[in-house]
Amino acid sequence: MFPEEDSLMNISRWRSVIYTVDDTNAPTHTPKNKGREALPYLQYLVDHYDDLPDVVVFLHSHRDGVIAGWHIDTMDYSNVDSVRALQKEFVQQAGFVNLRCQLSPGCPSAIQPFRQPPNPESPGEAHYAAAWKQLFPGEPVPREIAAPCCSQFAVSREQILQRPRTDYQRMYDWVMDNDLPDEATSNIMEYSWHIVFGKDPVL
Repeated sequence: MFPEEDSLMNISRWRSVIYTVDDTNAPTHTPKNKGREALPYLQYLVDHYDDLPDVVVFLHSHRDGVIAGWHIDTMDYSNVDSVRALQKEFVQQAGFVNLRCQLSPGCPSAIQPFRQPPNPESPGEAHYAAAWKQLFPGEPVPREIAAPCCSQFAVSREQILQRPRTDYQRMYDWVMDNDLPDEATSNIMEYSWHIVFGKDPVL
């Protein structure tokens, strides 16, 4: 999702790219339903790498609601309100901005790849170190990853372009081809997006 004009006050001025994950006959779709939001996010980056807007906002399919959108930090749990309030200039300055900004839960130390035994409430933790070597080859596995949850964020074009398209393709291939459950794959990516887009493991 991204703005066609400089003003972010009118939601109708944002153009959307919606990937359908469970219908390969849809005009814009992923090859299969894998990794929850991770696969469509990465497919967007691969598909549109040469045609990026100034700011890209990655959102889940639900619009609002206390159950579906429990993790949206607005009074009405509304993604529309989140996008309306977004400051494009701040996103371009910061490069990456998570749409969760409340102090609770803040940036918990959600994944510790070397913790023994792994945290049973974190489906990706036991697999994170191995996944890291595929996602970020040659980089040392961090001992701690801390960031807000829930994989809704904004990122600038300049920040996306700090990585070559081949990096996003490699991550896409990992999501497509790994044998992990979807909840583990999405959890690993959930706590990797900020790293993908230039932030330290502890945000």
